[in-house]
Amino acid sequence: MSRMALVLAYDGTNYRGFQFQPPAYGPTVQGEIERVWQKLFHETVRLIPAGRTDAGVHAAGQVVSLNTEASIPACKLPKALNSLLPRDIRVLRAERAAADFNARRDARWKRYDYFIDNARIPDVFARLYRLHEPAPLAAAEMQRAAVLFQGKRDFRAFAAAGGAARCFIRTLYHCRVVVAGELIQIICVGDGFLYKMVRIIAGTLISVGKGKMTPSAAAAALAAGRREGAGMTALARGLTLTHVEYGLQAPSALFADLAPNEWEKF
Repeated sequence: MSRMALVLAYDGTNYRGFQFQPPAYGPTVQGEIERVWQKLFHETVRLIPAGRTDAGVHAAGQVVSLNTEASIPACKLPKALNSLLPRDIRVLRAERAAADFNARRDARWKRYDYFIDNARIPDVFARLYRLHEPAPLAAAEMQRAAVLFQGKRDFRAFAAAGGAARCFIRTLYHCRVVVAGELIQIICVGDGFLYKMVRIIAGTLISVGKGKMTPSAAAAALAAGRREGAGMTALARGLTLTHVEYGLQAPSALFADLAPNEWEKF
């Protein structure tokens, strides 16, 4: 028995989230991968994900760990699995991991991106991966509110009912709003996230962008710790789990791809 780590990308549109559910509830990403693994290697495995993405949420860098007796070289696993997986799920990389590696427990930080199409008419080709908001959004106000969420905070006001968390303290290393034409991108980098936390942050920032809430009101909602004080839960389609980090790389390293002039407007 050995421990394996896989890096996944998937379009969550047609799935009831990552975590396995009984077939009657519909397909899941975990269910599809475990089904294909059983078919290839005649072995039942259980995936441990870095994060359990919700129904409709996408991933560009999800990480899972599993125990296996399969002897296939890790470098050949992506091709083997991808040959049978649905086309909206891809295994990007695979490698043997330390015997005690746990994709969820060992994650140092994660990055989520929420995408908003702020054009009057939505981009038909991006409709499954962005929230369409035709009302003009004040991105500068959204950015002023976003930075107020940074740091070690009690995020109970930004946790949806139904989550299993007992502690609501999380650290957001970065919460930023970036504008590229009519595309608005909300970037959240943190040591962990509560149930639907990023989607509630996005919904709150959208309310700020519409002028329905001020940055100070968003900060007050965070301080009060009451869910009704925060904004709506933004739709799942706009959210992507972009990266999970296990090494010593600082969270700021993922901002190297952002042009410095994107910050000048704020």
